Parts: sequence; C-alpha cells; structure tokens
Amino acid sequence: MGDEYLRLFVEETALYNRIVLGNLLPNGLWVQLPHYLQTWLRNYIAGTFIYLASGFLWCLYIYYLKRNVYVAKVCFLTKLLRLSSIYDVQDLADSIPSRKAMLLQIYVAMKAMPWYCILPTLSEYMVENGWTKCFSRISDIGWIGYLVYLIIYLTLVEFGIYWMHRELHDIKFLYKHLHATHHIYNKQNTLSPFAGASIKINRRKISMQFLLQVCISPTRLYTAGTAAAIALFIGQPILQHTLGNSLIP
Repeated sequence: MGDEYLRLFVEETALYNRIVLGNLLPNGLWVQLPHYLQTWLRNYIAGTFIYLASGFLWCLYIYYLKRNVYVAKVCFLTKLLRLSSIYDVQDLADSIPSRKAMLLQIYVAMKAMPWYCILPTLSEYMVENGWTKCFSRISDIGWIGYLVYLIIYLTLVEFGIYWMHRELHDIKFLYKHLHATHHIYNKQNTLSPFAGASIKINRRKISMQFLLQVCISPTRLYTAGTAAAIALFIGQPILQHTLGNSLIP
C-alpha cells in the first residue's frame, strides 16, 4: 500500500477520535496527545460507555420487562436438569443476580478496561502502517467482494475463538492458571450481562482473534472495529446469559 492510501486509514481513525473525544472532552485534554494515545483514549471511553449502557439495558429487559420469560425459562430448565419439581416464585428471585454481584462485576471490568483497549489500539496502529489486509473503501473491491470477505472474516474469527476456548479447557495448565476464572460466574444467580467484560482472559482471547484475522482476511477497518465492539461488549455476554451458560459446568 502506498503512503497516500495509508493516509486514508489515519484520517478515518482521526475522525473517530474527533467524534468521541471532541464531543466529550475539552480540546486541551486530548488534542496535543500523540495519535495512538488519542486512539486508546477513544477506545477506552467508547468501550466503557457501550459496556455500561448495554449491560444496563439488557438487565432492564431480562430482569424486569421480560422477567417472566427469560428468568422463568432458565428456572424451568434448571429444575428439569435436576429432576426436581417445577420452579416457584422464590426460584425466580434467587435466579436474578444480586446488586452486589453485578457491582463487583462492573468494578472488575472497570479495572480491566484500560488493558482491553490496548489490543484494538494496536490493531488500528497496524492497519495505519499497512501491516494488515484491511482496505479503506468498499469501492476498492465492490459490494460483492466486501460481503464475501466479511463472511470469511467473521467465520475465521468464530473458528479461532472456538479453538482457543477449547484448548483453554483441554490443556489443564492453561485452564487452571488462565481460564478457570471464567467459570466464577457460571451460576444463574451470579451471571449477569455485566459479567462478560469482567473476565479478563475471555475478553483478551476474543480481542486477539479480531487482531489476528485482520492480518489474514481482507476487511474494512470500520467493519472490523464494529464487529469487535459488538462481540466484546454486547454480543457474547448476552449470549452467555440467554443461552444458558449458567447451566454449563
């Protein structure tokens, strides 16, 4: 890639920095920072907002607006697997994580958030320097090519996450020292939409896959960033909750 084309990536990430930082912080706090620090700060602020906002909205939806749908369903499945009688009102109450548990998850996630944001910042730095297969404009390859590459990219990411997760279970040393923490929140009364980002290794393995795959499969920078944000802060925490991660030992 030539310098003029790489400049398109820098201009794109600089635009994202201005949108987030320019609307939330005084110019004196960020304009003089190096570009990569601006990018990290933007990822940190945006990631924190997405994590808290999505977690709050999903808690509101699952535990209050649709409480009799999602919580009752899990209680029924739990009772069925235990060959016990049908759930009662107390089961419903006990299945909702306590406020203390959710606040602890938020606290742990906030401590880890600065570290989460290093990998997407590194990924953008690699893109800006032409070390990946990212392209800047859909017109460079056309819509058909864009959709084909998008499917390939997401397939490789999912494949990589699956095998990384599987190896973390199969290799006892890795499970004991890295992955066991992931299963702290595998009970219905401790698992919440806030739990996902509080599990450091689980988040990092997902971030690493998005970082690796931009070096393998052509994709657009904006597309890769959006997919990573959805997977990290919205998608997987909710899937873990609604699809019954609490029932998995």
